[in-house]
Amino acid sequence: MTWSIVAHEPATGAFAVAVSTCAFAVGASCPFVRAGVGAVSTQSMTNRYLGPAVLDGLARGLSPAAAIEGALAGDEGKGLRQIHAVDRHGRSAAWTGRNCVEWCGEITSTNVSFAGNMLAGPQVLADTYAAFVAHGELPLPERLLAAMDAGEAAGGDRRGRQSAALVMVTTEDFPDLSIRVDDHVQPLAELERLYRIWLRQRAPFLREQPSKARPSGLTDMDAIEARWARTGLDLKFRR
Repeated sequence: MTWSIVAHEPATGAFAVAVSTCAFAVGASCPFVRAGVGAVSTQSMTNRYLGPAVLDGLARGLSPAAAIEGALAGDEGKGLRQIHAVDRHGRSAAWTGRNCVEWCGEITSTNVSFAGNMLAGPQVLADTYAAFVAHGELPLPERLLAAMDAGEAAGGDRRGRQSAALVMVTTEDFPDLSIRVDDHVQPLAELERLYRIWLRQRAPFLREQPSKARPSGLTDMDAIEARWARTGLDLKFRR
């Protein structure tokens, strides 16, 4: 099951994964990202231990191909697995096990990889890749969404559709963006709706959150209360 994109944006240092499938809650099992290290998606008959194992390998300096090989070495089901990754140097690699359900395959390039199985055909990945290239001017999350939409239009998962997820990390130990659609008749459309809400309600305040550069984040109670007042909220901190 599943097709996905793993991507790195050198200009911002971001790593991201976009994924969709005809199965429940794909965001709970397939995408893995780590700031300064890489992005991974583990799919087909998913082994969730592979994601962290590949990221650990990348963190030690292994190439994506070597990190994937090492992670799969002890997996007796590696023929059933599909996994791909990109690292901070823009290197990418993918593994599609010999037992994965057709159509299955991958396209790897600098800073990005595309992989899928149980797809309507090779055109799904080809169109996903083409749209990703064509929309290079967009912010990374929107570029990923546009590419996934193109793959869906080409047939997507040949069983249908049910869930989707989009996760992105930049500088912190946790994602800037992590949204999931666990069960929906149009999961990619719903994912885009949630992304637009994130843009309005979450993205503008990320710089105020506790971070490595600013461990406590924004703590000025007057400033926070003034913002609430501007939105019509009559809220006050206890003092």
